[in-house]
Amino acid sequence: MKKFFAAAIAVLMTASLAACGSTPSSSAAENAAPASSAASTESAPSDAGSGNTYRIGLAQIMEHTSLNQIRDSFTAEMEALGYGPDKVEIDYQNAQSDQSNLNSICQKFAGDGKDLIVAIATPTAISAAAAAPDIPLVFSAVTDPVAAKLVENPDAPEGNITGTSDAGLQILGRIDLAFELMNQLTPGVETVGLVYNLGEVNSVAVIEQAKTYLDSKGIGYVEATVTNTSEVQQAAQSLVGKCQAFYTPIDNTVATAMPVYAEVAKQAGLPIYTGADSMVIDGGFATVGIDYTLLGKQTAAMVVKVLEGTPISEIPVETLSNFATVVNTTTAEAIGVTLPGDLLSSAIVVE
Repeated sequence: MKKFFAAAIAVLMTASLAACGSTPSSSAAENAAPASSAASTESAPSDAGSGNTYRIGLAQIMEHTSLNQIRDSFTAEMEALGYGPDKVEIDYQNAQSDQSNLNSICQKFAGDGKDLIVAIATPTAISAAAAAPDIPLVFSAVTDPVAAKLVENPDAPEGNITGTSDAGLQILGRIDLAFELMNQLTPGVETVGLVYNLGEVNSVAVIEQAKTYLDSKGIGYVEATVTNTSEVQQAAQSLVGKCQAFYTPIDNTVATAMPVYAEVAKQAGLPIYTGADSMVIDGGFATVGIDYTLLGKQTAAMVVKVLEGTPISEIPVETLSNFATVVNTTTAEAIGVTLPGDLLSSAIVVE
Protein backbone atom coordinates (compact mmCIF):
# COMPACT_ATOMS: atom_id res chain seq x y z
CA MET A 1 0.00 0.00 0.00
CA LYS A 2 1.40 3.32 -1.02
CA LYS A 3 1.88 5.88 1.70
CA PHE A 4 3.41 9.27 1.08
CA PHE A 5 5.21 10.71 4.10
CA ALA A 6 6.60 13.53 1.99
CA ALA A 7 6.34 14.58 -1.61
CA ALA A 8 9.83 15.13 -2.90
CA ILE A 9 11.23 16.72 -6.00
CA ALA A 10 8.78 18.65 -8.20
CA VAL A 11 8.68 17.13 -11.64
CA LEU A 12 8.95 19.48 -14.59
CA MET A 13 8.02 18.69 -18.19
CA THR A 14 10.43 19.63 -20.95
CA ALA A 15 10.66 18.97 -24.63
CA SER A 16 13.65 16.74 -25.07
CA LEU A 17 14.97 13.68 -26.72
CA ALA A 18 13.77 10.21 -26.32
CA ALA A 19 11.81 8.01 -23.90
CA CYS A 20 10.77 3.49 -21.88
CA GLY A 21 9.53 0.37 -22.64
CA SER A 22 11.02 -2.57 -24.32
CA THR A 23 11.62 -3.83 -27.78
CA PRO A 24 9.96 -7.20 -28.32
CA SER A 25 12.73 -8.50 -30.54
CA SER A 26 15.36 -7.23 -32.91
CA SER A 27 13.32 -8.39 -35.88
CA ALA A 28 10.26 -6.51 -34.70
CA ALA A 29 12.30 -3.35 -34.30
CA GLU A 30 13.80 -3.76 -37.74
CA ASN A 31 10.39 -4.25 -39.33
CA ALA A 32 9.08 -0.95 -37.95
CA ALA A 33 10.22 1.82 -40.25
CA PRO A 34 11.14 5.28 -38.96
CA ALA A 35 8.30 7.73 -38.84
CA SER A 36 9.69 9.47 -41.89
CA SER A 37 9.17 6.38 -44.04
CA ALA A 38 6.39 4.53 -42.22
CA ALA A 39 4.23 7.64 -42.42
CA SER A 40 5.63 10.08 -44.92
CA THR A 41 2.76 12.55 -44.59
CA GLU A 42 1.09 13.86 -41.49
CA SER A 43 -2.50 12.85 -40.91
CA ALA A 44 -4.89 14.61 -38.59
CA PRO A 45 -7.81 13.04 -36.76
CA SER A 46 -11.17 13.66 -38.36
CA ASP A 47 -13.06 16.66 -37.01
CA ALA A 48 -15.68 14.54 -35.36
CA GLY A 49 -14.32 11.00 -35.23
CA SER A 50 -17.32 8.68 -35.21
CA GLY A 51 -20.30 11.02 -35.16
CA ASN A 52 -19.35 13.59 -32.55
CA THR A 53 -16.83 11.34 -30.82
CA TYR A 54 -13.13 10.80 -31.46
CA ARG A 55 -12.19 7.12 -31.54
CA ILE A 56 -8.90 6.37 -29.81
CA GLY A 57 -7.19 2.98 -29.69
CA LEU A 58 -5.27 2.60 -26.40
CA ALA A 59 -2.92 -0.38 -26.20
CA GLN A 60 -0.28 -1.74 -23.86
CA ILE A 61 1.98 -4.77 -24.18
CA MET A 62 1.48 -6.25 -20.71
CA GLU A 63 0.28 -5.77 -17.16
CA HIS A 64 2.62 -4.18 -14.68
CA THR A 65 2.44 -1.29 -12.29
CA SER A 66 4.28 1.31 -14.39
CA LEU A 67 2.22 0.74 -17.51
CA ASN A 68 -1.02 0.55 -15.55
CA GLN A 69 -0.19 3.87 -13.88
CA ILE A 70 0.19 5.46 -17.30
CA ARG A 71 -3.08 3.98 -18.56
CA ASP A 72 -5.09 5.05 -15.52
CA SER A 73 -3.65 8.56 -15.28
CA PHE A 74 -3.99 9.05 -19.05
CA THR A 75 -7.71 8.25 -19.09
CA ALA A 76 -8.36 10.32 -15.96
CA GLU A 77 -6.46 13.30 -17.35
CA MET A 78 -8.27 13.12 -20.69
CA GLU A 79 -11.55 13.55 -18.83
CA ALA A 80 -10.09 16.33 -16.68
CA LEU A 81 -9.07 18.15 -19.88
CA GLY A 82 -12.64 17.98 -21.18
CA TYR A 83 -12.33 14.83 -23.27
CA GLY A 84 -14.58 12.45 -21.39
CA PRO A 85 -16.83 9.68 -22.80
CA ASP A 86 -19.06 12.25 -24.51
CA LYS A 87 -16.15 13.35 -26.70
CA VAL A 88 -13.75 10.42 -26.78
CA GLU A 89 -14.42 6.73 -27.25
CA ILE A 90 -11.37 4.87 -25.90
CA ASP A 91 -10.89 1.27 -27.04
CA TYR A 92 -8.45 -0.15 -24.48
CA GLN A 93 -6.63 -3.39 -25.31
CA ASN A 94 -3.93 -5.32 -23.41
CA ALA A 95 -1.77 -7.86 -25.26
CA GLN A 96 -0.94 -9.75 -22.03
CA SER A 97 2.75 -10.09 -22.98
CA ASP A 98 1.95 -11.80 -26.30
CA GLN A 99 3.55 -10.17 -29.34
CA SER A 100 1.14 -11.82 -31.79
CA ASN A 101 -1.79 -10.48 -29.76
CA LEU A 102 -0.20 -7.04 -29.84
CA ASN A 103 0.18 -7.12 -33.61
CA SER A 104 -3.46 -8.21 -34.00
CA ILE A 105 -4.64 -5.40 -31.73
CA CYS A 106 -2.78 -2.77 -33.73
CA GLN A 107 -3.96 -4.23 -37.04
CA LYS A 108 -7.54 -4.10 -35.77
CA PHE A 109 -7.10 -0.46 -34.76
CA ALA A 110 -5.93 0.22 -38.32
CA GLY A 111 -8.83 -1.72 -39.83
CA ASP A 112 -11.32 0.11 -37.63
CA GLY A 113 -9.94 3.44 -38.82
CA LYS A 114 -9.25 4.86 -35.37
CA ASP A 115 -8.73 8.61 -35.25
CA LEU A 116 -5.63 8.24 -33.08
CA ILE A 117 -3.64 5.48 -31.38
CA VAL A 118 -2.01 5.74 -27.95
CA ALA A 119 0.72 3.11 -27.51
CA ILE A 120 2.11 2.39 -24.05
CA ALA A 121 5.73 1.11 -24.07
CA THR A 122 8.18 0.55 -26.90
CA PRO A 123 6.92 -2.75 -28.35
CA THR A 124 3.40 -1.36 -28.55
CA ALA A 125 4.58 1.76 -30.35
CA ILE A 126 6.67 -0.27 -32.81
CA SER A 127 3.73 -2.55 -33.60
CA ALA A 128 1.31 0.36 -34.00
CA ALA A 129 3.69 2.27 -36.27
CA ALA A 130 4.02 -0.75 -38.54
CA ALA A 131 0.31 -1.64 -38.57
CA ALA A 132 -1.21 1.84 -38.88
CA PRO A 133 1.24 4.25 -40.56
CA ASP A 134 -1.55 6.59 -41.65
CA ILE A 135 -3.09 7.05 -38.19
CA PRO A 136 -1.64 9.63 -35.75
CA LEU A 137 0.32 7.81 -33.04
CA VAL A 138 1.16 9.18 -29.59
CA PHE A 139 3.38 6.84 -27.61
CA SER A 140 4.10 6.80 -23.89
CA ALA A 141 7.00 5.24 -21.96
CA VAL A 142 9.30 4.71 -24.93
CA THR A 143 12.81 5.01 -23.55
CA ASP A 144 14.59 5.76 -26.82
CA PRO A 145 12.28 6.45 -29.79
CA VAL A 146 15.25 7.04 -32.09
CA ALA A 147 16.80 3.64 -31.34
CA ALA A 148 13.33 2.10 -31.73
CA LYS A 149 13.12 3.73 -35.20
CA LEU A 150 9.94 5.60 -34.33
CA VAL A 151 11.32 9.10 -34.96
CA GLU A 152 14.52 10.47 -36.42
CA ASN A 153 14.34 13.93 -34.85
CA PRO A 154 12.60 14.01 -31.45
CA ASP A 155 12.55 17.82 -31.47
CA ALA A 156 10.57 17.96 -34.73
CA PRO A 157 8.90 14.59 -35.30
CA GLU A 158 8.32 13.53 -38.87
CA GLY A 159 5.12 11.95 -40.12
CA ASN A 160 2.46 10.85 -37.66
CA ILE A 161 4.43 9.91 -34.55
CA THR A 162 5.31 11.71 -31.31
CA GLY A 163 4.93 10.97 -27.63
CA THR A 164 6.39 10.93 -24.14
CA SER A 165 9.54 9.26 -22.94
CA ASP A 166 10.56 7.67 -19.68
CA ALA A 167 14.17 7.89 -20.77
CA GLY A 168 15.17 8.92 -17.30
CA LEU A 169 18.64 9.40 -15.94
CA GLN A 170 20.64 7.95 -18.80
CA ILE A 171 19.34 10.40 -21.40
CA LEU A 172 20.27 13.32 -19.16
CA GLY A 173 23.65 11.77 -18.47
CA ARG A 174 22.82 11.32 -14.78
CA ILE A 175 22.98 7.56 -14.29
CA ASP A 176 25.35 8.48 -11.45
CA LEU A 177 22.38 9.59 -9.31
CA ALA A 178 21.18 6.00 -8.91
CA PHE A 179 24.57 4.83 -7.69
CA GLU A 180 25.11 7.87 -5.50
CA LEU A 181 21.89 6.86 -3.76
CA MET A 182 23.28 3.34 -3.40
CA ASN A 183 26.44 4.72 -1.82
CA GLN A 184 24.38 6.86 0.54
CA LEU A 185 21.97 4.16 1.71
CA THR A 186 24.11 1.01 1.50
CA PRO A 187 27.77 2.11 1.46
CA GLY A 188 30.53 -0.39 0.85
CA VAL A 189 29.04 -2.15 -2.18
CA GLU A 190 31.93 -3.74 -4.07
CA THR A 191 29.94 -5.64 -6.71
CA VAL A 192 26.54 -4.86 -8.23
CA GLY A 193 24.27 -7.54 -9.69
CA LEU A 194 22.67 -6.42 -12.96
CA VAL A 195 19.39 -8.14 -13.84
CA TYR A 196 17.72 -7.20 -17.13
CA ASN A 197 16.29 -8.42 -20.42
CA LEU A 198 18.98 -8.44 -23.10
CA GLY A 199 16.24 -8.13 -25.72
CA GLU A 200 14.98 -4.78 -24.46
CA VAL A 201 16.96 -2.04 -26.20
CA ASN A 202 16.01 0.44 -23.50
CA SER A 203 17.49 -1.78 -20.78
CA VAL A 204 20.67 -2.50 -22.68
CA ALA A 205 21.28 1.23 -23.22
CA VAL A 206 20.99 1.96 -19.49
CA ILE A 207 23.06 -1.08 -18.48
CA GLU A 208 25.89 0.04 -20.75
CA GLN A 209 25.95 3.43 -19.08
CA ALA A 210 25.79 1.76 -15.67
CA LYS A 211 28.79 -0.39 -16.53
CA THR A 212 30.75 2.66 -17.67
CA TYR A 213 29.97 4.46 -14.43
CA LEU A 214 30.80 1.44 -12.24
CA ASP A 215 34.08 0.92 -14.08
CA SER A 216 34.99 4.56 -13.47
CA LYS A 217 34.44 4.08 -9.73
CA GLY A 218 36.22 0.74 -9.48
CA ILE A 219 33.00 -1.07 -8.58
CA GLY A 220 32.57 -4.56 -10.01
CA TYR A 221 29.43 -6.02 -11.54
CA VAL A 222 27.97 -9.39 -12.46
CA GLU A 223 25.12 -9.94 -14.88
CA ALA A 224 22.12 -12.23 -15.23
CA THR A 225 19.96 -11.67 -18.31
CA VAL A 226 16.45 -12.95 -18.99
CA THR A 227 14.16 -13.36 -21.98
CA ASN A 228 10.83 -13.61 -20.15
CA THR A 229 9.31 -13.10 -16.70
CA SER A 230 9.58 -16.77 -15.72
CA GLU A 231 13.38 -16.51 -15.74
CA VAL A 232 13.67 -13.54 -13.38
CA GLN A 233 13.63 -15.50 -10.12
CA GLN A 234 16.38 -17.87 -11.23
CA ALA A 235 18.44 -15.01 -12.65
CA ALA A 236 18.33 -13.14 -9.34
CA GLN A 237 19.12 -16.28 -7.35
CA SER A 238 22.14 -16.95 -9.56
CA LEU A 239 23.70 -13.67 -8.39
CA VAL A 240 23.11 -14.15 -4.66
CA GLY A 241 26.50 -14.46 -2.96
CA LYS A 242 28.22 -12.69 -5.86
CA CYS A 243 27.08 -9.12 -5.18
CA GLN A 244 26.09 -6.77 -2.36
CA ALA A 245 23.29 -4.98 -4.25
CA PHE A 246 21.13 -5.38 -7.34
CA TYR A 247 20.45 -2.81 -10.03
CA THR A 248 17.73 -3.07 -12.68
CA PRO A 249 16.79 -0.23 -15.06
CA ILE A 250 13.31 0.44 -16.46
CA ASP A 251 12.73 -3.04 -17.87
CA ASN A 252 9.23 -4.29 -18.69
CA THR A 253 10.09 -7.96 -18.32
CA VAL A 254 11.73 -7.62 -14.91
CA ALA A 255 9.15 -5.10 -13.69
CA THR A 256 6.38 -7.60 -14.37
CA ALA A 257 8.12 -10.13 -12.10
CA MET A 258 9.20 -7.55 -9.52
CA PRO A 259 7.47 -9.16 -6.48
CA VAL A 260 9.32 -12.44 -7.12
CA TYR A 261 12.62 -10.65 -7.73
CA ALA A 262 12.12 -8.60 -4.56
CA GLU A 263 11.48 -11.71 -2.49
CA VAL A 264 14.76 -13.26 -3.62
CA ALA A 265 16.59 -10.08 -2.65
CA LYS A 266 14.86 -9.82 0.74
CA GLN A 267 15.73 -13.42 1.59
CA ALA A 268 19.35 -12.64 0.77
CA GLY A 269 19.32 -9.29 2.61
CA LEU A 270 20.20 -7.38 -0.56
CA PRO A 271 18.83 -4.04 -1.81
CA ILE A 272 17.42 -3.65 -5.33
CA TYR A 273 17.97 -0.22 -6.87
CA THR A 274 15.60 0.33 -9.77
CA GLY A 275 14.80 2.71 -12.59
CA ALA A 276 11.17 3.43 -11.71
CA ASP A 277 9.02 4.26 -8.69
CA SER A 278 6.58 1.47 -9.57
CA MET A 279 9.36 -1.11 -9.17
CA VAL A 280 9.98 0.22 -5.65
CA ILE A 281 6.26 0.06 -4.91
CA ASP A 282 6.34 -3.59 -5.99
CA GLY A 283 9.10 -4.48 -3.51
CA GLY A 284 12.33 -2.93 -4.75
CA PHE A 285 14.37 -0.90 -2.29
CA ALA A 286 14.99 2.54 -3.78
CA THR A 287 15.21 4.62 -6.93
CA VAL A 288 15.90 8.01 -8.36
CA GLY A 289 13.43 7.68 -11.18
CA ILE A 290 10.27 8.37 -13.13
CA ASP A 291 6.79 9.13 -11.81
CA TYR A 292 4.58 7.25 -14.28
CA THR A 293 1.38 8.94 -13.14
CA LEU A 294 2.81 12.25 -14.32
CA LEU A 295 3.95 10.63 -17.56
CA GLY A 296 0.39 9.48 -18.26
CA LYS A 297 -0.96 12.97 -17.66
CA GLN A 298 1.71 14.41 -19.94
CA THR A 299 0.69 11.93 -22.66
CA ALA A 300 -2.95 13.02 -22.35
CA ALA A 301 -1.97 16.66 -22.81
CA MET A 302 -0.15 15.76 -26.03
CA VAL A 303 -3.14 13.78 -27.34
CA VAL A 304 -5.41 16.77 -26.73
CA LYS A 305 -3.06 18.96 -28.79
CA VAL A 306 -3.34 16.51 -31.68
CA LEU A 307 -7.13 16.30 -31.42
CA GLU A 308 -7.34 20.09 -31.42
CA GLY A 309 -5.39 20.33 -34.65
CA THR A 310 -1.75 20.92 -33.73
CA PRO A 311 0.46 19.21 -36.35
CA ILE A 312 2.53 16.39 -34.87
CA SER A 313 5.64 17.99 -36.37
CA GLU A 314 5.04 20.85 -33.91
CA ILE A 315 4.73 18.53 -30.90
CA PRO A 316 8.26 17.44 -29.85
CA VAL A 317 8.86 14.19 -28.02
CA GLU A 318 8.81 15.02 -24.31
CA THR A 319 10.49 13.55 -21.27
CA LEU A 320 10.62 14.40 -17.57
CA SER A 321 13.62 16.51 -16.56
CA ASN A 322 13.61 16.03 -12.78
CA PHE A 323 13.14 12.85 -10.81
CA ALA A 324 11.82 11.61 -7.51
CA THR A 325 13.80 9.74 -4.88
CA VAL A 326 11.59 6.88 -3.73
CA VAL A 327 12.31 4.38 -0.94
CA ASN A 328 10.37 1.41 0.37
CA THR A 329 10.43 1.29 4.18
CA THR A 330 9.04 -2.26 4.37
CA THR A 331 11.85 -3.50 2.16
CA ALA A 332 14.39 -1.47 4.15
CA GLU A 333 13.28 -3.19 7.35
CA ALA A 334 13.33 -6.62 5.70
CA ILE A 335 16.94 -6.25 4.55
CA GLY A 336 18.11 -4.50 7.72
CA VAL A 337 18.82 -1.02 6.35
CA THR A 338 18.24 2.02 8.55
CA LEU A 339 17.14 4.98 6.47
CA PRO A 340 18.61 8.39 7.40
CA GLY A 341 16.15 10.95 8.72
CA ASP A 342 17.08 13.64 6.23
CA LEU A 343 16.24 11.29 3.36
CA LEU A 344 12.91 10.32 4.90
CA SER A 345 11.99 13.99 5.17
CA SER A 346 12.68 14.71 1.50
CA ALA A 347 11.89 11.50 -0.37
CA ILE A 348 8.69 9.80 -1.41
CA VAL A 349 8.28 6.94 1.03
CA VAL A 350 6.22 3.84 0.26
CA GLU A 351 5.61 0.69 2.21
